[in-house]
Amino acid sequence: MAQSIAEQIISQLQAAGVRRIYGIVGDSLNPIVDAVRRTGGSAKGGIDWIHVRHEEAAAFAAAADAQLTGELAVCAGSCGPGNLHLINGLYDANRSGAPVVAIASHIPSRQIGSDYFQETHPDRLFNECSVYSELVSTPDQCPRVVNSAIQHAVGLGGVSVITLPGDIADEDATAKAPLTVDFTRGTLHPADGPINRLAEAINSTDKIAIFAGAGAEGAHDEIIAFAEKIGAPIGHSLRGKDFIQYDNPLDIGMTGLLGYGAAAAGIDDAELLILIGTDFPYDQFLSDDAITAQIDRAPEKLGRRTNVDIAVHADVLPTLEALDRLVQPKKNHRFLDAMLKKHKRLMTKSVRAYTRKVEKLTPIHPEYAAAMLDAIAAEDAIFTADTGMCNVWSARYINPNGKRRLIGSYLHGSMANALPQAIGAQIAYPDRQVVAMSGDGGLSMLLGELLTAAAYQLPLNVVVFNNSTLAMVKLEMLVDGLPDFGVDVPAVNYADLAAAIGFTTFRVEDPRELEGCFRKAFATPGPTLIDVVTDPNALSIPPKIKGDQVFGFATAMSKIVLGGGAGEAVAMVRSNLRNIPRS
Repeated sequence: MAQSIAEQIISQLQAAGVRRIYGIVGDSLNPIVDAVRRTGGSAKGGIDWIHVRHEEAAAFAAAADAQLTGELAVCAGSCGPGNLHLINGLYDANRSGAPVVAIASHIPSRQIGSDYFQETHPDRLFNECSVYSELVSTPDQCPRVVNSAIQHAVGLGGVSVITLPGDIADEDATAKAPLTVDFTRGTLHPADGPINRLAEAINSTDKIAIFAGAGAEGAHDEIIAFAEKIGAPIGHSLRGKDFIQYDNPLDIGMTGLLGYGAAAAGIDDAELLILIGTDFPYDQFLSDDAITAQIDRAPEKLGRRTNVDIAVHADVLPTLEALDRLVQPKKNHRFLDAMLKKHKRLMTKSVRAYTRKVEKLTPIHPEYAAAMLDAIAAEDAIFTADTGMCNVWSARYINPNGKRRLIGSYLHGSMANALPQAIGAQIAYPDRQVVAMSGDGGLSMLLGELLTAAAYQLPLNVVVFNNSTLAMVKLEMLVDGLPDFGVDVPAVNYADLAAAIGFTTFRVEDPRELEGCFRKAFATPGPTLIDVVTDPNALSIPPKIKGDQVFGFATAMSKIVLGGGAGEAVAMVRSNLRNIPRS
């Protein structure tokens, strides 16, 4: 019996190492789903179909799977609305550099262009959120399109979209599938000119700071050794936190709106700023005055965030090796010592202030809950964090150690990412502890994915920071001088909701019960949800506050008071006073 196009596609994905596909079955996608069924699932060396409740969750789960394993992951959606739902998660995957193939099934090929039922044009719609997007028009063409999709996703690090009409998926395969190229990524060495200029700049100044991003992965020890040699404090982005913060005596924290510690001061006060493997987007937190050098293997990222005086197009490790031969050890460490001292003071007076003497205060301070979570979670736990205030608490209180992982929608900034990412993480690593740090706003957006976790009895732990408000949006309004509006929602008992669908649940309103509930949840088989009722007035204060931000906040508070909200204004001040950075 001849192999169908759908079976050929699944065979190609199997040959590329794919072990699971996340999606929802239906109509034009049915030939692909049946081909997956015929593989017998992972128990027989085949591919598992992971049934989610919304295609957006399928894309987020696949992206988390790919980011954490480094392997190709796949998601799929049926024609029209089905694959259209993938788009938000695919934007996140592509921006995160996750190798993901999305199968967007399509209406019958002879109906394309006739405004047919459920007609969209996936090959056009997904162009902006992919590194490759192509429509399969004939059986002869299909195997090369699939092969190209795999190579683009793996080779470039991003999303490939295969648009597949359902009728073509059912046809017999007519062309042999090309072999998937199994390659090892090469090492990119720097040119002599930029390296010599950077070495000269390092040798001629004593006030040097390093700012590292996700490109620091695999170069932890080398970056720290180099920083010690040149007397440079090391700040990092949120995506770089996993790879450079742990076991780092030169760490000065993170800058940006979610930041903490002395990283902002280190960047501002440096005469030479070295950006290592980072595409940090917020140029207002980068220096306008320092000489800036940037090291990155992606040439399109060099100089696109801030003016760069020395651009080094190369991988991090060979760049550091070349610099090590050219730079002289610094005897003067006054700048480094000053930044480390400032960092310690800021961490003690602001970041840690909210976790002390709060064991009896209600509503629960979210910082205290995050710090307790950090203390109790496993050494190799995987954390996923919702966009918004959960990003802040995870950035400031979840400590990496070289074994843990922390992911979120850091470049796309989507709400509702934590739960579906946790599903992908738990399926990829069934024996590791997975913790979703979900905001109540994010969780409610894709609440149906609790059913996915319950259906597969995934042992993931959903920790809901339940403050009945969109706190990050509230802060944005206040900083812009606007009274908060439209951000508060009625209180919801998420523990009761989750219990109704088979979760083991805990609802915590007393901070003294937090530790016990966390420990019980982590020791419980199957999915658990801990509903933590937190202070809605706890807001994130960035480490670098500008005059217009202070003015905007003060203006908004005045409007709140004049509008009859004096009690709300006082509560906000009391909740956030200890979070204001002190020099």
